[in-house]
Amino acid sequence: MATKKKTDWSKDVFKVLKKADVQQIAYVPDAGHTSLIKMAIADNAIKPVSLTSEQEGVAVLAGAWLGGEAGALLMQSSGVGNVINMLGMANECRFPLLMLVTMRGEWGEFNPWQVPMGQATESVLEASGVIVHRVDEPSEIAETVEAAAKLAFEGGRMVAVLIGQRVVGFKDWTK
Repeated sequence: MATKKKTDWSKDVFKVLKKADVQQIAYVPDAGHTSLIKMAIADNAIKPVSLTSEQEGVAVLAGAWLGGEAGALLMQSSGVGNVINMLGMANECRFPLLMLVTMRGEWGEFNPWQVPMGQATESVLEASGVIVHRVDEPSEIAETVEAAAKLAFEGGRMVAVLIGQRVVGFKDWTK
């Protein structure tokens, strides 16, 4: 019997994003990112941008970078399929792109619709030119995001941090 696993990794990640001078956070609402989204909304120095689809986030963050601001895209693994065409633009134009992706379709998944993209996320991102770092331990998320932000913003690369479903927990809707 598992419900959503409670961790406070979001607070440490938010500190890392602030240290990296992230000024925009684009997101599609997602339970795994709820704490980060709430912190972004509450912080007057960060512009939270709610998206209707993940690919909008790539364009928003490209525009932010052109305007002198760093940003991060928060999404669920099911949204990775929506960003593929836009990743081509980011890759060709050499815009840095930092993505934090909460995984679905893995450990304890109840929704069969989440499994295909969850299983393909890492390879699809890599095939699109994204450097992928996967984290399955809450204690390693902040340092991984810090390294990814450095690579993205100082190295001019597209980088995704995949946060394993075991970290964010799985839903149990049988109760």
